[in-house]
Amino acid sequence: MALALLTRAHIMDKPQTGQVSDLSQQVWILRGQTLMTVPRSSSVAPVTVTVVPCKYPESLEQGKGVPTYFGIENPERCLYCQDIGGQPTLQLKEQKILGLHNQAEPVKSFLFYHNKTTRTSSFESVAFPGWFIASSERGQPIIHTSDRGKMALLFDFLCSTMALLCLCFL
Repeated sequence: MALALLTRAHIMDKPQTGQVSDLSQQVWILRGQTLMTVPRSSSVAPVTVTVVPCKYPESLEQGKGVPTYFGIENPERCLYCQDIGGQPTLQLKEQKILGLHNQAEPVKSFLFYHNKTTRTSSFESVAFPGWFIASSERGQPIIHTSDRGKMALLFDFLCSTMALLCLCFL
């Protein structure tokens, strides 16, 4: 179902938007320049997440999932991975998601493989294989980790047309 959503977005060249929450009913918010998780409540305004698949998946490693760009709206920023002190780190950068999507070749630092199996999904960095997007503890930033055995978090991405369930084993 999620793969179909991303494939349809690729065909239409239109991003899909929605909100993210996990099994603990935490949602993603923007605090300063950092994506954080906080408990869902009527007083919390989650960020709007935008996803759009890469135009040229054939130029990337095959069999790992759909290469996907992740962004947020207001302000328009995109998730990317950067090596900071020898450690792959998840960052937000002021960037238009369709600008990335329309590049002549994939922008690997901004891409994540969306791998869906039955009811689970993971989002692995294209630039740093083996590193995944993960929710962290309540009130803490969204993280990028290679520790797949530590925890399992279910992300529920709700867009206007369908739900995208994303389970990251960390």
